[in-house]
Amino acid sequence: MAECRSALTRLSDNLAAAEGDVRGAASLDRSLSCHIKDLDVTFTGRLADGRIQVRDTVEGPPREKAEIRLAMTGDDLVALVDGDLNFAKAWGSGRVRLEAGFRDLLKLRSLL
Repeated sequence: MAECRSALTRLSDNLAAAEGDVRGAASLDRSLSCHIKDLDVTFTGRLADGRIQVRDTVEGPPREKAEIRLAMTGDDLVALVDGDLNFAKAWGSGRVRLEAGFRDLLKLRSLL
C-alpha cells in the first residue's frame, strides 16, 4: 500500500511539472478515487491545481462516487507512473479502468 501511495505522489509531482495540453488537463478541480483492486483499498481525494491530493484511504471499493474514478492493480499503478505501462493500451485492454463524465474524459484524453 505504501508503494501505491508513493506512486500517486510521484504522479502528482509529474502532473504539477507538466506543460501544454497535459497541464491543461491536470488543471481540473474534481473529486478523485483510485481503487487498487488486488489490495482492495481505495485512495480518495481531489485533482486540483494540477496536483492529486490524497485525503483518505479506505478499505474496499470507494464509498462515494468520485467525479474521476480509476481502478487497477497496485503493480499496474506503479508501472504506469514509472513509464513501464502505456496508459492508453492498459485502458483499452481493461487493465486500467477510468470513469468520468464525458467532458472530463475529453479533457483527460491529453493525458493518454
